[in-house]
Amino acid sequence: MALHQPNNWLGGFIADLPTPFDDNDRIDWPAFEFLCEHQIRSGATAILAGETMGEDSTLGRDEHEEIIAAAVGIARGRVAVIAGAGSNATSQALELTRTAEAAGADAILSVVPYYNKPMQVGILAHFQAITNVTGLPVILHDVPSRTMREISDETIVRLAESKQLIGLKDANGSVARLLRLKPTLPPTFRFLSGDDTTAVAYLASGGNGCISIIANLFPEICRGIYEGCMTGHMPASEGLSARIAELGNALSADSQVAALKYGLCLLGLVKPAVRLPLVQLDDDARKAVALAMAEFCADASSRRLAMR
Repeated sequence: MALHQPNNWLGGFIADLPTPFDDNDRIDWPAFEFLCEHQIRSGATAILAGETMGEDSTLGRDEHEEIIAAAVGIARGRVAVIAGAGSNATSQALELTRTAEAAGADAILSVVPYYNKPMQVGILAHFQAITNVTGLPVILHDVPSRTMREISDETIVRLAESKQLIGLKDANGSVARLLRLKPTLPPTFRFLSGDDTTAVAYLASGGNGCISIIANLFPEICRGIYEGCMTGHMPASEGLSARIAELGNALSADSQVAALKYGLCLLGLVKPAVRLPLVQLDDDARKAVALAMAEFCADASSRRLAMR
């Protein structure tokens, strides 16, 4: 797969894969393989492993490396494998980046350093250090709600001077930011929303895709929404936008990871097990997820029938 030019593989709804666990708190490898194949069969161009939904902060270093290597082995070049490789310590981010490259990842997603609140000059130096130790394409991950620091427009523009910096995952899904930055960056630079609830508006405004939670549950529907946006058939996509927002809100109301795994459990794909300090959903949250999923499926099915 030619990944560097023109970066068209980095688009559509890309699932942020969860790391499934068994009853003994070990990685459930058959379930992980099924999740990867589920995305590949749906027509995804990439998968993301070892990141937020993958509970990367609770994975041991060996487990993280094994997850990336497993995704690469399952994909076998059929889709790109993006490896989560972020840390609030630059030295650790460098190590994770080297490890991901050695495991065969096609690109890395690297988050703005969290907790220690670096200045913009520190954020710039952090990502420049990462590009200096790898030949892989690098995607920036900006998620101020978790990191307490936003990467500024000016820093993104400076970083994008490197051809290795190929895209931005904006967890705020900010259409205003997209419209500000797009004219100033190379045409091959890819803009990805990290927020399912605003994904349709982001795509309609010129965005290239979404790093998605919902795509884990309904990859075919998400692909249809993306294709509708790209081909100008917006009414069908817009009609599902409200349902995406409702399902996204249900998945975000408490613990995104626990909610996602419960949703996948309802589909019979994984166990709902999470690792401490995360815990499974309570009954009310489970009911909310189940209801939002049912309504989303019903609305999607009725719209497909209406379009025949």
